[in-house]
Amino acid sequence: MNGNTENGYTELLGISIPVVELRQIIKQVAPTDVTVLITGESGSGKEVVAKEIHRLSKRYDKPFITVNCGAIPEGIIESELFGHQKGSFTGAIESRKGYFEAANGGTIFLDEIGELPLQTQVKFLRILENGEYMRVGNNKTEHVDVRVLAATNKNLEHQIAIKAFREDLYYRLRSINIYIPPLRERKEDIAVLFDYFLKQFIQRNGIDFKGISEDAMNYIINYSWPGNIRQLKNFTESLLTLYSNKKIERDDVIRQLNIQGTEIILPVPAGFGGKGQDEKQLLFRALYELKTDIMDIKQQLDNIEKQESQNIVFDGLAIPDKELELLTYDDLERHFLSYYWKKYHGDISKIARKLKLSNRTLYRKYKDYGLKNGRGEY
Repeated sequence: MNGNTENGYTELLGISIPVVELRQIIKQVAPTDVTVLITGESGSGKEVVAKEIHRLSKRYDKPFITVNCGAIPEGIIESELFGHQKGSFTGAIESRKGYFEAANGGTIFLDEIGELPLQTQVKFLRILENGEYMRVGNNKTEHVDVRVLAATNKNLEHQIAIKAFREDLYYRLRSINIYIPPLRERKEDIAVLFDYFLKQFIQRNGIDFKGISEDAMNYIINYSWPGNIRQLKNFTESLLTLYSNKKIERDDVIRQLNIQGTEIILPVPAGFGGKGQDEKQLLFRALYELKTDIMDIKQQLDNIEKQESQNIVFDGLAIPDKELELLTYDDLERHFLSYYWKKYHGDISKIARKLKLSNRTLYRKYKDYGLKNGRGEY
């Protein structure tokens, strides 16, 4: 029942201030039996934090059980958590312990806690309050001594508002709330993690690593990593597999991410094949590119709003306030693209790096706006 760590590593690595503070919080929380709710984006390392809490706790030599609540069908989740009696339902050919009973004396980590059905939440709350539960099909009350750690990437307050999560359970769970910031907010940790995954993969597979250029490493550090540490680990292993015969350059990094600035290859779930696989992959890519475009636009507008002069000034491009009020977003974007086309003499790669957009996206935008040197058809 013990699962692998969420991102394939077992250490809380990093040199950023958030990670240093996180390690301090864990040291304070671990020796107690208080319930902890760990929040953060998918792939940010929530299970690693849970394992570290268990390792530093007085229960370190007892079971650590990981349960992914989102991966268990609603019809059998109570049986999985609390166990069942023989004959309690079709297919119950023998009595079976649940995860809580298996974790007795130790720690249970409930990942994706926001996916628990409401009916199960009631029974789970009872365990949190007094350690009592009943197996499915049995009226006898059982008792366990288990420390509960839970994690979610959902906004549980929103789930409460839409009646999908119990408010009393929420407050019972978050005796201590540990938030893990996404990787893009702690860029100092990216090189540390990349180096760790690189060395682990080289050691396991006997690869003769020939190095990585400074430009390539800078690109990795400044990439947004929407999939967080899990994505960085998978990327590192794929990069080393495909480019083990040469020094890795920036273009290799971009090619492996299947991007020219923003687009990534998204993994398709195992067992998903055929024509549907291609269609789903294309949909994933389109949605991700749309999301990234929106983030790029927001960043550009944020940069504009931060200017304090009478005219809006951005890298030498000035737009009078009165004119700005009359511009639509398309007009504003047209101004930017025309200005940078002239400034960089039509060098798409330079413009892309400046605006942090992909070459592909820029080509499309210039074509859509009919821009060339600020006028005419591209």
